[in-house]
Amino acid sequence: MAQTDNFYTLKGYSLLEHTQITSSMEDYLEMICRIHRDGQPVRIKELAECLHVKPSSASKMVGNLRKQGLVCFEKYGTVSLTEEGLELGEYLLFRHEVLRRFFCYINQNSNELEQVEKVEHFIEPKTVYNIEKWLDKFT
Repeated sequence: MAQTDNFYTLKGYSLLEHTQITSSMEDYLEMICRIHRDGQPVRIKELAECLHVKPSSASKMVGNLRKQGLVCFEKYGTVSLTEEGLELGEYLLFRHEVLRRFFCYINQNSNELEQVEKVEHFIEPKTVYNIEKWLDKFT
């Protein structure tokens, strides 16, 4: 009989990680960084439009990111990144791009956005860096 004592549900693995930031928080932070990179001020309305959510949902999530020390935000103002938020956000953008390149390469497709969005939260940094090394060798 196969050994089964190391298997967990997806939720179980998430609980083992003890992370303070959720997948949804990552999506918001990634988009804040994307808008910030374009040199635009990040406003709740624009963030909500980019993520296809209600402004009230975006405002609540930005509040959660502020509690984690990743952004600065005052009601009716713009969202700015803390040093920690910028560092994590830049990694999230990097991870997204590596996975986009990987899925486009193996699927011979130019747009794999949906697949990247579905899996990016579940891949460890070591794997992302190894995929990047592989891509650099073979593409």
